[in-house]
Amino acid sequence: MGDGPKHDHLDWEAVVLAARERARSRQARMVERFGLSGDVQYRWSMDDAQITWSRDAEVFLTGRLTMIGSVSLTQQTWLWSWANESLPHAVLGDIERVRQYGEENDFPVLPWPGFNHDPELVAEARMVAASVLDAEGLWAESTDDVQLHFLVHDLVLATERQ
Repeated sequence: MGDGPKHDHLDWEAVVLAARERARSRQARMVERFGLSGDVQYRWSMDDAQITWSRDAEVFLTGRLTMIGSVSLTQQTWLWSWANESLPHAVLGDIERVRQYGEENDFPVLPWPGFNHDPELVAEARMVAASVLDAEGLWAESTDDVQLHFLVHDLVLATERQ
């Protein structure tokens, strides 16, 4: 056993609870404020870490993406984006701060490069990442084999860019 501080699970639970409440309210506010339901289309890119939403082929909202991590559904594993060397640098944003936060507070799941997929643990990691990086929202994209998890930041309406 190491001589470092021991993980306090009650501290982790308190951080997760606060992060979950914050993420829920921010997500609801983002969807309501920007009308991100109904007939909305979106386009995203990891190369430039951008997402745009449109309606009737007119872009009305843009934002910046930070990739949190990914779940391999075939291998049943989670991989933090900061540990994934194949990702474009732009989409990593400040994700390294989440790993550092985990190290500083002795929350093991945050500085582990990956772990066995447990939906609740993945949800907790996503919520805490959103809190640490002050995200406006969470977003996910799924394929047959992989779930990609992102934070959304710096939302700007098309009318505000003019």
